[in-house]
Amino acid sequence: MENITIKINGMEVSAPEGSTILEAARLAHVEIPTLCYLKDLNEIAACRMCTVKINGGKLAAACVYPINPGLEVWTNTPDLVEYRKKTLQLILSNHNRSCLSCVRSGNCELQTLCKELGVEDSDYYDGEKTPSCIDESAAHMVRDNSKCILCRRCSATCEKVQGIGVIGANERGFATIIGSAFDMGLGETSCVSCGQCIAVCPTGALYEKTCIDDVAAAIADPSKHVIVQTAPAVRAGLGEEFGYPIGTNVEGKMAAALRRIGFDKVFDTNFSADLTIMEEAHEFIERVQNGGTLPMITSCSPGWIKYCEHYFPDMTENLSSCKSPQQMFGAIAKSYYAEKMGLKPEDIVSVSVMPCTAKKFEIGRDNQAANGCPDVDYSMTTRELARMIKKFGIRFNELPDEEFDAPLGLGTGAAVIFGATGGVMEAALRTAVETLTGEELQKLDFTDVRGTEGIKEATYNVAGMDVKVAVASGLGNARELLNRVKSGEADYHFIEIMGCPGGCVNGGGQPQQPGSVRNTVDIRALRAKVLYDEDAAKTIRKSHENPAIKELYETYLGKPGSEKAHHLLHTTYVKRKINEV
Repeated sequence: MENITIKINGMEVSAPEGSTILEAARLAHVEIPTLCYLKDLNEIAACRMCTVKINGGKLAAACVYPINPGLEVWTNTPDLVEYRKKTLQLILSNHNRSCLSCVRSGNCELQTLCKELGVEDSDYYDGEKTPSCIDESAAHMVRDNSKCILCRRCSATCEKVQGIGVIGANERGFATIIGSAFDMGLGETSCVSCGQCIAVCPTGALYEKTCIDDVAAAIADPSKHVIVQTAPAVRAGLGEEFGYPIGTNVEGKMAAALRRIGFDKVFDTNFSADLTIMEEAHEFIERVQNGGTLPMITSCSPGWIKYCEHYFPDMTENLSSCKSPQQMFGAIAKSYYAEKMGLKPEDIVSVSVMPCTAKKFEIGRDNQAANGCPDVDYSMTTRELARMIKKFGIRFNELPDEEFDAPLGLGTGAAVIFGATGGVMEAALRTAVETLTGEELQKLDFTDVRGTEGIKEATYNVAGMDVKVAVASGLGNARELLNRVKSGEADYHFIEIMGCPGGCVNGGGQPQQPGSVRNTVDIRALRAKVLYDEDAAKTIRKSHENPAIKELYETYLGKPGSEKAHHLLHTTYVKRKINEV
């Protein structure tokens, strides 16, 4: 592809043919402001913030206008700055400006642009406003249309990335709002709670339901023993909330902060990720050897599970019956751990910190209360944990690194990579291959299933059998992969699916990055690198070699797939219809 030379603010810039003015400007280290734009996803020029002047005075939207030879562009003339200020004032005229109490205050793209351009009060603000419509019907999130700027990032992500499309523009003109069909509450639709819409929202129009106050109340209750588990992806994202670069591992400071919040024990979900592999690898081998339903599909991602129940109900038999690591941890905490500590299950408050909003839905599913009370009582997102740390006045950046509590804080390298797409597959292969062959693997890295590609395939010869595997992340990719399986175009033994593109590191509960970062930085790869680096540095990198897991089976569960293991660690699924909760 040839390069084209244009001028931006009087300076020559060379960019590939087919580039937009916005892309060419970034090559010249000039940032043109945007609100609605997301690369390859929402290129609709709706917000008009990226308007520039071309060839002497004509106005053009930089996000969609293709460059051509001889093009001259101005991005920062006084009248353009004034134009953008007016645009922001018009957006604000129909916007709920309760910024001080907004969950996105300080991390709102609209607020940031207003500050940068010096937007102040305007006569526009006194006119008619779209009535506020707050939807709290979903288990995981709140929609507040009074803070919506109609950028349509959320609906584009829901439809084009996740292949669901349960939200979109309703009504027309001034009455336009983002909502579900027939004005249904989000909780009445086949929304899968993935939270990817929250991740891309530039304002406070979408946010997770918070349980911070409930968790704080439990910690303050002397009759309760409050424990917390943190998923592997949380350590790869939490630091961003405190100014650390994307891709910083803050595991030690996170454990220290959780103790200072007041949790009685601070554990690692890596422990139950290893436990998941023990049960899942056993289940896979059983299916292969005894003619069970294949391909077997992983069950760690609750967004994917609900998607399968709604959109591929005939394939729920393919799902592994294993609970997710979050739920396995809760079940073990309120049985094995409770007995060791001399506690009643009902006196334990089990809290999880997850990169995932769908975990909030999962904790209320049927068959997730193995000990007569919920396996997990509260599930918080990475963002909620950051807010709780700040609310409690903990100076995160100054904390010493601390370790998790034993034994439920012990995890292997196989467990930590659960947070990246392909990680569950790789962890399962490490255990399944050694179990089937009876030989120690010389090379633990199954690199064919690594990377942020939407769909990956590989074949491994194990004990004389070609085992065909596939990995998909993002529900649009899951749909494509499963349609291939159903049509007979593809044939696999084992499939890993994660609901969020890139896996849990890019979960709907992770720190939100502005469009300017999302469009230019591979956030998923940087966060995933944290997990693979930690795996490589671990002394123990296989789930079946975790000493705490060995002890759990020897003294309590018996063996993988035992009756007790099934009671505590396995679950069932529901064949749902579209728009059936």
